[in-house]
Amino acid sequence: MRLTSKGRYAVSAMVDLHNQREKGPVTLSAISERQFISLSYLEQLFRRLRESGLVASVRGPGGGYLLAKEAADISVAEIIRAVNEPVRTTMCENGIRGCHRGQRCDTHQLWESLGLHIYRFMDAVSLEQVCAKNVVLDHVELGDVAEYMPVQTLPEGTIKIEAVS
Repeated sequence: MRLTSKGRYAVSAMVDLHNQREKGPVTLSAISERQFISLSYLEQLFRRLRESGLVASVRGPGGGYLLAKEAADISVAEIIRAVNEPVRTTMCENGIRGCHRGQRCDTHQLWESLGLHIYRFMDAVSLEQVCAKNVVLDHVELGDVAEYMPVQTLPEGTIKIEAVS
């Protein structure tokens, strides 16, 4: 599985922001010092987090950033999606490139399904749970699996018949 520093740093910065919330708006330089993340990198991440509606900026003296909504209403997956960080469990790009000479490898579906399950888990974990150190596998209520199923594109003229239970 690959989750680059972009996603990890975004989650760490959001945890820091939540943990410092009682002090008012938090500066990126303060987060940078506490989390050992480059200030210029944080600026890029927070621009995306702000555009996604996860943080709000306060200008002027005493300014900085605040969470734009309650930590319980922000999922880890939302943070990762906001910074355009895919969680990749396959080496494939666009479902094909990266496998075996243009053909899907025999284990592609396994790794692709694992990636979807990871996203399902991260969607079920809130920022508040992470901050409270309360991310326990058997206490995480996963969302409906149907929401994470990839949409299959059928060849033109193909009719899909679904079983009725």
